[in-house]
Formats: sequence, C-alpha cells, structure tokens
Amino acid sequence: MILTKQYRCIHSASCRCTKGHLSEDVIFLVFQHLNWNPKLIATLSCVCKWFDDLAKRVLWKEFCRTRAPKMMIDLQSSGSHNVDGNWRALGKLLIYCSGCKKGGLFNSIQIPGHFVYRTRFSRTSGKSFLLPQCRTDVLYVSDPCEHLDQGEEGDVGFFRGVFKSFSVSKVRKMLIKRGAQLHPTEVCPYCKAKLWNMLQAQMIPQSASCRLGSYEDCIEYYVCLNGHMLGICTLLPLSDSEEASELE
Repeated sequence: MILTKQYRCIHSASCRCTKGHLSEDVIFLVFQHLNWNPKLIATLSCVCKWFDDLAKRVLWKEFCRTRAPKMMIDLQSSGSHNVDGNWRALGKLLIYCSGCKKGGLFNSIQIPGHFVYRTRFSRTSGKSFLLPQCRTDVLYVSDPCEHLDQGEEGDVGFFRGVFKSFSVSKVRKMLIKRGAQLHPTEVCPYCKAKLWNMLQAQMIPQSASCRLGSYEDCIEYYVCLNGHMLGICTLLPLSDSEEASELE
C-alpha cells in the first residue's frame, strides 16, 4: 500500500512534535504488526493532530477491514472509498457498547458504556429491524450486549448497527416523509450526528423483538444522520426467547 509521506504536523504550529514525524509507511507497518490494536490507535490519536489525522484516514480503516472484512467490502461495494460518517466512528461502533445514562436517550436507567471483545454483526438480522417496504435497504445489526438483573428493568440488551449508503436508503426517505423529528439534545455516541427516534416514527416492526428475544413493547432504537443505529430492549427469559425465535 502506497501512502503519501508527511514528516511534519500538517495541522498546527503549536504541536510539540516540531522536529518531524516517522513516515506514514513506517507507522502503517508498525500497526500492521500490532494487528491494528484499537486501544493503541486511540492512544496515538491523542499525541497530536497529525497523528489523529493519520489514524482517521488510514489506521481505523485498516482496523475495520481486519475486524469485519466481508462487512466492509459490502459497505463499500456501491463504489464509495469511504463509509457514512468516518472510519473512526465505524471502528468504535464495532467494539463499543454505548450503554445509557439517566436523562439521556433511554432515560430510565444508568448503565455505563464499555468496550466489547468481539461482536457478531449480521445483514440477515438487519432485515428484521426494517419495515417490509424498506427491506431492500442493507442494515448490519449486532447481537444484543446483555446486562442482566437491572432491577425493575429486568435483563437489558443493547444493540447497534450500521446502514449501507444510508443517504439514499428507503428508511431515510420514510423518516423525512413522515416528518420525524431529530432528538433536540442527544447525538450519536459514535459520530456525534443528530438522531431520529424510530419508535416515535412508528418504524419498529414486530420482527425486531422476535429477532432480539425481547418483549415487544420494550424495544427502542435510534438512527443517526450517518446511518449508525443504537437501541435498547428488555430481554425475555431464556425459555420465552426461544419460543419467540420459533414464532419468527
């Protein structure tokens, strides 16, 4: 892979690294050897704006391609060399459960966000989160991240996902046609874009709760302007969730 060499900070004269940087080629090879470790990429981004720019353009992109290669090929198969939002946001979505806080998007409970070692994202599962008239859209959705025994809330599951080419999707067109309102204060935890409430827009099909193994009236999710999805549900007891899967 050929990278354009930049030896000095291209953003700010106030950066401490005024004596020049290692070349991008060297940094690429180092992180390739480290298997695109996301914690180290995040640490490098904090050094200065030059490193942050390099991480956004190159390192997070390679991390995403390594972590979910088939998914990345599909997301870019429309001809785009980038993804909606940016590579850093997508990288964070792959490995971070956003949790929730009281007074936030899901204001009834406080569960801190956390990194997850590995999550399966499924295009097939994504169909269950779309209304029948929108099922030509492509949506990848994760398995729920389970937080058990949350008091009155019971067993809580968080899930997240991403649309392919959201700007031209039927879901986006329907949200606009229905006059769906963007959340007045909260933003996407992955890319900081504004959010639509799919429950408020009446665009959550019954098949979503069946797929998650959750109570039908205890599921809510949002989609941001860049097509990132995040949601919460109350999970059924194991025996009941198995019956729900059979019904689906």
